Amino acid sequence: MTVARHPRPPELADMPLEEIAQKFVARFRDRKADWAAFEDASIEGYRRAQHRFIGAGGSGKHGDAAAIPPRGFTLSIMYVEPGQGNAAHTHEVEEVFFVLQGMLTAFLQDESGRRIDIKLGPWECIACPPGVIHGYVNESLEPVYFQVMLGKPRPETMGYADDKLYQRRDAHLQEK
Repeated sequence: MTVARHPRPPELADMPLEEIAQKFVARFRDRKADWAAFEDASIEGYRRAQHRFIGAGGSGKHGDAAAIPPRGFTLSIMYVEPGQGNAAHTHEVEEVFFVLQGMLTAFLQDESGRRIDIKLGPWECIACPPGVIHGYVNESLEPVYFQVMLGKPRPETMGYADDKLYQRRDAHLQEK
């Protein structure tokens, strides 16, 4: 006899396995590339696409019906062309970049503007602690795919280090 050693959450207690599999499986072929997921994504140098798998991925777009409902974290796959990246920012929770394909330059920055670049290749990652300014850029000649996880099911919109971006950080949510 098999025994589940931990109880299911109440909303899954009587749910058949087929329904659980349907609700909690996400395939890349079914993800839509969101090129407007972030306020800075419309700026040359910061263009990138987010493929949401679990939750909204920290963009503030929490209503993505195709994504697996978040429980304890978000998970997205980012696609970044050469020369593109994202603006320096912080989060209230840890953010992890895990490279799947290509080369990514992640960075950590302090409030004086001092920056440390960290080159990451496939199967390498960085965990960016809460409140530490960070970001990434694709300095290679090939596109990069990497996984992004945020340590909260519904994280706040990123806190851009640049004042102008910070003031507009939610503007992309209203634009259609």
